[in-house]
Amino acid sequence: MSTQKIAVVTGAGSGIGRAVAVELAASGWSVALAGRRAQPLAETAELAGGDTLPVPTDVSDPASVTALFATVQDHYGRLDLLFNNAGTFGPGGTPTEELTHADWQSVVNVNITGAFLCAQAAYRRMKSQSPQGGRIINNGSISAHAPRPHSIAYTTTKHAMTGLTKSLSLDGRPYGIAVGQIDIGNAATDMTARMRTGILQANGELAVEPVMDVRDVARTVRHMADLPPAANIPFATVMATNMPYVGRG
Repeated sequence: MSTQKIAVVTGAGSGIGRAVAVELAASGWSVALAGRRAQPLAETAELAGGDTLPVPTDVSDPASVTALFATVQDHYGRLDLLFNNAGTFGPGGTPTEELTHADWQSVVNVNITGAFLCAQAAYRRMKSQSPQGGRIINNGSISAHAPRPHSIAYTTTKHAMTGLTKSLSLDGRPYGIAVGQIDIGNAATDMTARMRTGILQANGELAVEPVMDVRDVARTVRHMADLPPAANIPFATVMATNMPYVGRG
């Protein structure tokens, strides 16, 4: 029986997804790289080395998600880990009353529907394979606990991610499917570049916020992924030490 561990990482073309894919590949995982654009996935594969499989995917499209997991099954024969990472913030700084329905829906389609579709497909593979089981790690956010100003779509979807994680964890018990969530605060990626120049605070002021190395997030995901089947981390928070989250800022 092969001992090779197989992972799917969504949103693998940049940021946290790329860092996690590189970390997993470096520690011996085979990694299917999912993302909308082929070129960034190819760049991730080159950075990661090891056994990687770029699969261009739109996680909000059921047919595209089905094709992703069918490709992984055909190529590797099983699935041990899904890092459910793909996400979008949407138009930043838009007040609630000005957010368009289209912008709201685009965030919901990726952050909630996309996460559900990928988890559902992973469930089907993990339930039917032998040996049965696997692990899903959802990318939540500090925004799953507390919002930033003018972030209603992103914050709502990240609160929903917590409910998704809990339901998946409960439903996965009979099949050996462990489910956890990592809530990340201020990892240094393109998505958080504005935090280094000044971002709106709850009191209406602009302030520069500390960030942390994205590789520290990747190492935490790898630790969660490498746990034995009998152990799980339901929720983990990894954040820049001095970011304004704990207490009053």
